[in-house]
Amino acid sequence: MVNMEDKPLIEGEIADYLLTDNGILISYSKSILRIVENIAANVALVKKITNNKKVPLLIYLKNSPVPDKETRKFSTEQLPNIYTAMAMVSKPGLAQLIMKILFKFQNPPIPIKSFTDDEKAKEWLKQFL
Repeated sequence: MVNMEDKPLIEGEIADYLLTDNGILISYSKSILRIVENIAANVALVKKITNNKKVPLLIYLKNSPVPDKETRKFSTEQLPNIYTAMAMVSKPGLAQLIMKILFKFQNPPIPIKSFTDDEKAKEWLKQFL
């Protein structure tokens, strides 16, 4: 994955991160099964990267195994604690599939939008800085 900001990536178990100069957190998702434990560790990592400040997230999605119901619930509950909004960049269809899985019975707790173009995603996120 190309790093546009010339900064070292901060490596995590489920994703690698980069905090841009304008305050958008970029996440390079990894293809591993999410469980409550690695989501909790990831939330702690994000809080460390952002100094406990809620930030907009630009996530480059990858195909990964569907987490269990408990993990999906936990993940959804954590989103508003660490992010102001989330832009998902992926090939067509993947983000929509993830949205259906995560938010089948409820609306997302933060603004979430899917994109195939990361420049458009960054533009959309700027309103949440």
